[in-house]
Amino acid sequence: MSTTKGSFVKQAAILAAASVIVRLIGFTYRLPLTDLVGDVGNTFYTTAYAAYAFAIILSSGALPAAISKLISERIAVGRYHDAHELFKNALGAAAVLGAVMALIMALGANWFTSLRFYNFPEAAYAIRALAPTVFVVALLAVFRGYFQGMNTMMPTAFSQVFEQIFNAIFSIWLAHVFFRTTRVELAAAGAAAGTGIGAVVGLIVVIGIYMLVAKDLRTRAAANATNLPKYALEKREAQLKTLAYTALPIIISMGIYHIASLIDIGMAGNRIMASGAFTRVEVDEMVGQFTGKFILLTVLPVSLSLALSQAVIPDISSAKATMDTNAIKHKTNTAFRISMALSIPAVVGLSVLADPILALLFPSHPQGGWLLRYGAVSIIFLALVQISSGVLQGIGKMRLPMVAAFFGVIIKIPINWVLLAVPEINIMGAVISTIVCYVIAAVINLYFLHKFTGVLPDYIGAFAKPTFAAVGMGMACFVTHHMVSIVAPDRVATLTALLVAVPVYLIFMWLIDGIRKQDMDAMRLPGVVRRWF
Repeated sequence: MSTTKGSFVKQAAILAAASVIVRLIGFTYRLPLTDLVGDVGNTFYTTAYAAYAFAIILSSGALPAAISKLISERIAVGRYHDAHELFKNALGAAAVLGAVMALIMALGANWFTSLRFYNFPEAAYAIRALAPTVFVVALLAVFRGYFQGMNTMMPTAFSQVFEQIFNAIFSIWLAHVFFRTTRVELAAAGAAAGTGIGAVVGLIVVIGIYMLVAKDLRTRAAANATNLPKYALEKREAQLKTLAYTALPIIISMGIYHIASLIDIGMAGNRIMASGAFTRVEVDEMVGQFTGKFILLTVLPVSLSLALSQAVIPDISSAKATMDTNAIKHKTNTAFRISMALSIPAVVGLSVLADPILALLFPSHPQGGWLLRYGAVSIIFLALVQISSGVLQGIGKMRLPMVAAFFGVIIKIPINWVLLAVPEINIMGAVISTIVCYVIAAVINLYFLHKFTGVLPDYIGAFAKPTFAAVGMGMACFVTHHMVSIVAPDRVATLTALLVAVPVYLIFMWLIDGIRKQDMDAMRLPGVVRRWF
């Protein structure tokens, strides 16, 4: 397995490309879905999805990162038998955990949604529709983690794309089928059921890829076992203990952030109502704008950073296993630079074109632009959290991202409590508290990262240059949208501004040497593209 920079950047690029495709498909199917169920239906759907995401975290959310770390460490030192046994043991554990969590989710749906703090009982239908998916995703997570640990992101990328395609098709179809009952909560449940169908397809794809290479993997593992004394081979109990020790801090860290999301939804409904300035329907619409628009539209750039953090974990773990400190520092700074080069222009673009983008994507329900205009900056800090967490986990400091998450959320809760009840602020309080939460977590992570690796982000390359280029891009977007809207419909103006944004940003980055030739070489792009930089 290669641990070169080219390998890291290329694998990150593969996963990032898949993330872009998946998110674009997600945007595509959420548009007609939102038009069908509206902001209220979005509230039921995203409420159920938040509960589902929490169940995924508890059962399997940490497995791709934990397994990829452990597999890469063993492969780096030639322990192929232990790596393959770890995969099999993890698969069995995931099946048990996934089944238990799916059962709890199905049986506890009514209780969860009837909580006074939550108070969205209509979401119970969608939660029960999502329950079987928890088991499927648990198995899927193990296969993805295994391949990522072998430093190949292609199986994960292929399975994600196929999963999302079938998710989109069946979510829209089932939502239409159940909407004939005129009950929006059943339409939300139909859309949720499509997620399960997509997950099954994703699992079939990744199992198919595994079967193509299973014989070679087993042969390599068996040959390795014969070259080692029996006492040197890892025992099942020891491997499961190591897996639990590695996964538990990641589970807690991820769980804290998702609990914060649940708190946002539940606290938003109750605290905005406590202001006495809005009706229940208005509150549901606000929560729907926050979950179904603000979060949806900030997911794409964040998912690119998540892809980088997933790709960096096995590479950092391999470098740690071979005591290559220079590789750790180099890969970390590369991840920061690429992440910020993607995140900062996304912030500027969403801020400048917030209202036009919502009008383009959600013509029947365009409200909520102010959340994006002022809250898009959260993308930068969440991206920093993801990259720094991935590196810390890669070097074995599993508990530190958990500490950062805990302090971020602890401060988030009182901010939510105060701001949501102010009529003039209302749902923006959840956006503000989210930004503060990620700022605190990012600062803590970066402190620990510097302490244990000596890494300081390249402030000029990672922050100053992308910011300069993004500001220029933002001005070009604003002027283009304004000028075109004079002679053409607003949709045409918005699309034109978005098309102008990418080349303008790349030109500015090229002028200030913000895109480095070695990164183009690492991703093995065509020679003509590399020569441009």
